[in-house]
Amino acid sequence: MTTATHDSHPNESRPSDGAPLLTVRDLSVYFPITRGLLFDRVVGHVKAVDGVDLTIARGSTYGLVGESGCGKSTLGRAILQLVPPTSGSVRFDGVELTTLGAQPLRAMRRRMQMIFQDPMSSLDPRQNIESILTEGLSAHGIGASRAERRDIIARTLDAVGLPQWALSRYPHEFSGGQRQRIGIARALVLGPELIVADEPVSALDVSIQAQVLNLLDELQATLGLTYLVIAHDLAAVRHIADVVGVMYLGTLVEEAASDDLYAQPLHPYTRALMSAVPVPDPEVEDRRERILLAGDLPSPANPPAGCRFHTRCPWVQPTRCRDERPQLVEHRPGHRVACHFVEDIASGRLQPRQREVELVRPVADTADVAVGPDVLV
Repeated sequence: MTTATHDSHPNESRPSDGAPLLTVRDLSVYFPITRGLLFDRVVGHVKAVDGVDLTIARGSTYGLVGESGCGKSTLGRAILQLVPPTSGSVRFDGVELTTLGAQPLRAMRRRMQMIFQDPMSSLDPRQNIESILTEGLSAHGIGASRAERRDIIARTLDAVGLPQWALSRYPHEFSGGQRQRIGIARALVLGPELIVADEPVSALDVSIQAQVLNLLDELQATLGLTYLVIAHDLAAVRHIADVVGVMYLGTLVEEAASDDLYAQPLHPYTRALMSAVPVPDPEVEDRRERILLAGDLPSPANPPAGCRFHTRCPWVQPTRCRDERPQLVEHRPGHRVACHFVEDIASGRLQPRQREVELVRPVADTADVAVGPDVLV
């Protein structure tokens, strides 16, 4: 596999020095709820993202997981300014994106690209692959001629493992895995530094998922790319991410290095998620306890006061959890948790309340109601 490089195409290996490429501070995205005959009266807001802080080092991969509706995709789009943030800061390579005008932001978009969840719906069915990949080059003035642009595209196709004859074909003529490779090529062709991958493998078969994840790994090693990977598959995130953040109802509740998080999750919500991940060892799986959370996910239009997880938390305490919102603080080096009683829970001094949690063995008739990776998006 070769990698596309060109004087006017900065798709080349970059050093990974661990310095921050992306810094997000107190980012919030609220969507208005309107009423009235003309829907012009704002009666509330859906707090899709509410005060998120995160940092992504250059050349690293940040994995973002959480339940459906927790705000992961909205956060990714707000970072790229595809959705306007309500408040907060997004700094990319030292540049504040939230205050940029239209033209400077357009120039920055070449350095930030997105891979979408459904490759079929994100590719124009009326365009062939050459037109799809040429569109971005033309918009940013990359390549002095059609021949030069075609050369860039050809080498990018080679980098993602697609044949040259694909250029004349249309999206419907490819399999799901091939279409996702086309989506990756569309992101790569501009030579970006940051790629936000929104559920890049969720629509693919398991065997194809591994191929696409391995491809992303190879491209990162070759090109020095930085990834924000949004995924519902905790096993896939563990495979590809250096740092993992767990979102719940618009906020980050835990963040740690991937190995650390999977070895010892600290937040009650993360513990419940990890308990539902299957272990490929029948004896270990048979002995393992699974945490089933009570209740439904609250509405982001009316989130609970205090800790947002307290309505479902097995370790909830009567006063502080319901009244005081916990901050995401470092409980040990590189491991941040938003929980008032994380030390008591980790040490076993605080036990789960049986009326709000059920510990069961993962047998067939109960596994389908667990909070597991198959219901995370």
